[in-house]
Amino acid sequence: METKLRIAVQSKGRLYDETMELLGESGIRLTAVKRTLLVPARNFPVELLFLRDDDIPESVANGTADIGIVGLNEVLEKDKEVEIVKRLGFSRCHISLAIPQHIEYSGLSWFNGRKIATSYPGILDKFLRDNNIKADIHVITGSVEIAPGIGLADAIFDIVSSGSTLVSNNLVEVENVLDSEAVLIKAAGNTLTATKQDTLDELLFRFNAVKAADGKKYILMNVPKNKLDEVLSILPGIKSPTVLPLANADWCSVHSVLEEKRLWEIVGRLKAAGAEGILALDIEKMIL
Repeated sequence: METKLRIAVQSKGRLYDETMELLGESGIRLTAVKRTLLVPARNFPVELLFLRDDDIPESVANGTADIGIVGLNEVLEKDKEVEIVKRLGFSRCHISLAIPQHIEYSGLSWFNGRKIATSYPGILDKFLRDNNIKADIHVITGSVEIAPGIGLADAIFDIVSSGSTLVSNNLVEVENVLDSEAVLIKAAGNTLTATKQDTLDELLFRFNAVKAADGKKYILMNVPKNKLDEVLSILPGIKSPTVLPLANADWCSVHSVLEEKRLWEIVGRLKAAGAEGILALDIEKMIL
């Protein structure tokens, strides 16, 4: 019986890069990846099945793979019998309706009777039906953004990341329909073997540890004991800052974890409160 947990992952693109980064940070070491469909890990009971992103939901639904990592947009578009185990928080984007810049947009009713080019007809059709819009959906598998410029469509429905592609094609985003990100999926109602479930549980534990450390700094400083209460009131630690004695009985060492985006604001307040020798360190993993 196969005991390795098989994970379907995207074979290229930004989601591939960020998936491989997450697996690496989670301690998963792979054998050679290039031009190989199925790649086992050297140190963990998983193997990766590299597929096109739009093939991943089907491969998970039919049992070819035990789980998959893919964009939420592909899960909703393919509408296979899969369930989301975990939202992974990377490869964020959204799918939007966009029209030529020179057109004055009057609201969703503008799309009635229009032709919309897209690679996501399923998601678009549901959105239009939910909003009582009758439009002609024209399916294109690539370069959707050029469709209005060559007279193939009046508007597009496509993925937007930075928005630069829209600008370069003289388009403007008018309706954000779906916010997407990478998700981990499994077949709906499918029960893994006990061994594979244990592997999945450990994998999720590692993913959570990596995610918990994201955007955080470990901070430590020396604090006069007569200023300790004031310093502790400033620190928004996970539970409670750690306070350790120093050789100088009048001082102590304080350790805590901060959100990186608030680091400089809080460091300034700590210095003003009397903290010295402040160090801010990167955190690789954080086990909660």
